[in-house]
This record gives sequence, C-alpha cells and structure tokens, in this order.
Amino acid sequence: MILNSWKRCVSHHKLDPAVMRPAVIVEDRCLREHREAMDDLLRTARFGVEALYRQVAGLGYVLLLTDDQGITVDYIGDEATTDYLRAAGLYLGADWNEARAGTNGTGTCIFTGEALTVHQTEHFDATHIPLSCTVAPIYDSTGNLAAVLDISALSSPKQKSSQYLALQIVKNFAHRIETANLIRSCSRNWILKLTSNQGLAEVDTEFVFVLDSSGRILGFNHYGRQLLALELKIDWRAKHLLLGRPITDFFDCEIDSLPRFAASRSIEWNVIRLTASGRRLFIQVVPPSTVRILQRAPAAHDEYKLPQPLRAVAGEEPSVQKSLGKLARLLNTSMSILIRGETGTGKEFLAKAIHTSSARAQGPFVPVNCAALPENLIESELFGYEGGSFTGALSKGKKGLIREAHGGTLFLDEIGDMPLSSQTRLLRVLAEREVTPIGGLKPTAVDMRVVSATHCDLLELVRQGKFREDLFFRLNGATIALPALRERSDLAWMVNELLARRCKPDEPRRTISQSALDALSAYSWPGNIRELVNVIDFACAMASDPEIGMEDLPDQVFEKKAAAAQEARFAGDNRDEAAILLDDLKRSGWNVSAAARRLGIDRTTLHRRMRRFGVSLPPRAT
Repeated sequence: MILNSWKRCVSHHKLDPAVMRPAVIVEDRCLREHREAMDDLLRTARFGVEALYRQVAGLGYVLLLTDDQGITVDYIGDEATTDYLRAAGLYLGADWNEARAGTNGTGTCIFTGEALTVHQTEHFDATHIPLSCTVAPIYDSTGNLAAVLDISALSSPKQKSSQYLALQIVKNFAHRIETANLIRSCSRNWILKLTSNQGLAEVDTEFVFVLDSSGRILGFNHYGRQLLALELKIDWRAKHLLLGRPITDFFDCEIDSLPRFAASRSIEWNVIRLTASGRRLFIQVVPPSTVRILQRAPAAHDEYKLPQPLRAVAGEEPSVQKSLGKLARLLNTSMSILIRGETGTGKEFLAKAIHTSSARAQGPFVPVNCAALPENLIESELFGYEGGSFTGALSKGKKGLIREAHGGTLFLDEIGDMPLSSQTRLLRVLAEREVTPIGGLKPTAVDMRVVSATHCDLLELVRQGKFREDLFFRLNGATIALPALRERSDLAWMVNELLARRCKPDEPRRTISQSALDALSAYSWPGNIRELVNVIDFACAMASDPEIGMEDLPDQVFEKKAAAAQEARFAGDNRDEAAILLDDLKRSGWNVSAAARRLGIDRTTLHRRMRRFGVSLPPRAT
C-alpha cells in the first residue's frame, strides 16, 4: 500500500518528495460545512474518540477524526503543544487528502479503504517524517467510507512494529464507532448482531446486518461485509453484489424466524450457520422500533397498527388515526400520496413520518417547496441541467432534486403553486420514472416515492385550467386530509407532548393549569399546529413556575372571539383566580409590590394576572 501510494503521488498527483509543504488548515466556514455534513456520525464518534484518548493519554499520541475527504473534523491532543500540532497538521481543520499531503495514514486509508500505519520515512512529504500515523476506516451502513480514525505519535521508536498495538486499538475503536452508528441510525429495521465468540457472545458484536421487512440486506458493518464477501469468494469492495440480497442467500434462517432470536433467553442457545461454509455463529436480533415482540396492553393506536412516526402525527384524534391506519398499509408500495390541509397543520411532518416508516427510510428525504422556487428556476432545481446548458449554469452542471431523491422520497410541498410548464415535465417523470436534465440527451432512471402536499383545492384549480388533470390523478394515488387544529379533539394531548419535549433532564416536568388549557381550547388557531408550537415556546419562556398559567400565555390567545367564549364557558375558574388576587391585594393595602411578594411572584407577573382576570385597583391605590 505504501509503495503504490508513492507511485500515485508522483505519477497521478504530480507531487515532489523533495518539496516540503506546510500544513493546510481550512477556514472556519469550510470546517463548519464539513462538520455539519457528518453531524450524526460525529456525535457518536466523539464518545469513541474520547474513550480512546483516555487509554493512550500521556503516551504522546494525538487523535484525529477526518471525513471522507481528509478534513479533520475532530481532534484531541495535548494543549501544551497546540502550536506544534497545528504546524504539523495534527489539528482541527487540517487537510490530509493524499493528493495534497502525499502518502500519509489518513489520505492513503481513504484511497485504499484499509487500516494501516504510515511510519516515519514512509511519509511522502519530508515534513511528516517525525510522525507515525496509524489509522482505520469507519464505514456507513451501506459500505461507503464515512470517516477515518487516526492516532498519530509525535515521536516513536524506529521500528514500525512498535505501532502494532496501536493499529489493533484503533481498528477496535473504529469498529465500535461504526457499529454503534449503524445500530442507532437503523433502529427502524431488523438488526442482526452476530459473533463467533461463544464465551463473550453477550457483549461481543463482530458482525452486524440491517434487514428490511422482507429479509433483504439494507446495510452492514465492515466486518459483516467482509464476512459475506468471503462466503461468495468476492472482493469485499463489491458491495453492490451484497446489498439487496435476501439473508437466506447466506444464512440458514428466514425473516419469519427472527422474532424467536429476540426473545429474552441466553444467546448461547441462539445459533445460525453460514450456508456455504457451515460456520456457526451466535445471533442476537433487535426488532424494528415499530415492532413489539412481547405482549402488552393494546394502546389506542393499535387498532390501526400505526408505526411510531405516524403515531406522533395521529395523536389522539380518532379521524386522523383512522386515515393513517389505511395509509399504513400503503407505506411500502410505490403509490403516490397527496396530503391536504391548511397551512401549519403538519403536512411536512406527516411526509417525513411516511418516509421514516417505510422501507425507503435509509434513502434520502428531499423536500421541495414549489411556492418558494422562482418560476424561472424551478425546472433547473427539480430536473437538473448539464454544464453550460444556459447562461449562468455551473460548468459541472447540477444533479437536480429529483435525482437527489433516488432511493428515497421526494416531497413536493405546495404542489398547487407549480407552473404549468413544470407540471408537464413532472408528469413525464412520474409516468416514465426517468428524468432528463436541461440540456441533456440521455434520461436517467429514478426510483422514488412521491409525496405531495397542498392547502389548495386542486380539483378547483383543474377546473380553472391552472393544474393538469392527468398530473392530479398521478399524484392522487392516496389522499389524506389533516384537519385544522380548531377541529381536533386532542389539543390537551398535543400541549402535553410539546411540554414534555421541552423539559430538560435536570428540570421539573412542565404542566399547564386547567384555566390556561381552557383558554387555548377556546382560541381559533389560524396558524394551526405551527402557531401552537410558538405559543408553547412563549409560555415556557415566560413561566416562572413549572406550571404554565393564564398569565404566561401570549396576548394573541385572548382575541375577542376566544375571550368571549372563554368568559361564558369558564367564568367560574376565573372568578376563583380573581377572588384570590383581590384578597391578597386587600391584605397588602392595595400595594402591588407587597402583594407580589406575598404571592412569591414579581410585580410584572401580578399586573398580567390582574389584566387577565379583570382585577382593578381602587382610585389612588398603588
């Protein structure tokens, strides 16, 4: 690997080993972009990086985590040597791509996909000769290189064998980070955890596989991919020959037999075999988060068999539960879905729930706001274009949002606002399942589920000639209507769910008084759920107690219509609150500050309560 890397540096990268190149540290803005692109993995990896550093602290090592382009996105080193580390490139934002830095651990790992040590004079650039860099790759669930874990020694013995133990350690931690990320990100699928070590079977996870509901392989960790490749006697890099195949091609078990391996019994009794080699492995099965193995009391949603993401949309509203119950049967079909509802009713939230509940959850979710895209840009954004196809086009062209959604879900929000010319092209894409970019000649096949949403009456737009009838029927494979918030019967459930999500672990649980909840129930909610979220955020910020009261709600909730309804319906509760305020004010000699101290609240809060409950001070009272 080292020899081949040197050859690449000379013949392909056109680098000169006699030229010492200074380290390149990318700008903060660029670093943020690289970090944000791998945000989910970065959170998981940080735990592994810190744990690894604790094992080697004091031994002169620096730890780096780079992305698949060689940019250092995380780093731990001795702060006393920060200036030296930055100069050596062992620092946050450093670029270790082989094409720029020559033969080095990270850059060569990215090219080969292999764990390795680049020791001292094996570095192409003489600047790095003092270093010994030991690295291991971290792959994502579908076998693409996602990151590289690097443990670099600033000084080390001359013999390369001195880094053998470091190589085993970094490989072990890369495997643990990769496996943890895989299991966390694929919780909605069947997960198989296998090991050949019977004595440590309960705690040792070597091989991990992700399956869809039909038993086909959606993903694996690196060891798992190598195991399957060995069975087929192919190169482990040929992942396309492994993904999508039924698990029965490799193991003597069916998808229907997996639940018995998820039962709570010793793993030593859970044994399967590889069909080709006959090798015996011990198996643990983690069912999808939407599948329950153990019997339990039925919940309100069970009648409709809703996956968890759809339950969050349905709440406790029977009409929505019933509609989503029908929709759940269509999740793994290619049928288009049209969501209707007023602005703010949660149409995009439902679209995401449909995506994450389906077999396409591992693919991308690509939202497109048709109302927000200028008419002259919507086609280039949706369908993409070839380089130089029009004035202002990027020289390398653009892929387009439809192709970005390949393998996943395309969400067309406010589809009623799409121009007629674009509707014609979209219809062709939906009919033929292929897209031709602007300026292109060759169509590209696309595999995607289309979910669209609108607040308009599309049939009325069809009658007005503003929407194509044939496109309407393409999009209207299945329709679900989300009711306005004022029409739902589960406002109390929604409020409690929002309060629970805003409660930090070290804070007491937020609640809401009955009078405040009654006020919310009387409000007309023109902004629907989106407005409710804003009201709850405001109330949480204003409330000085764990319980949200009337005085913590924003003024918009007390519009004239709602206030009148509230007065007629809940006058008794308000009279009780008013009587308490009047009593404390009288005891305090109508001194607002003294009454506030008596109640344990500040003066401003007391004034708000007085306004809410119509309590006034007598003339000349302070």
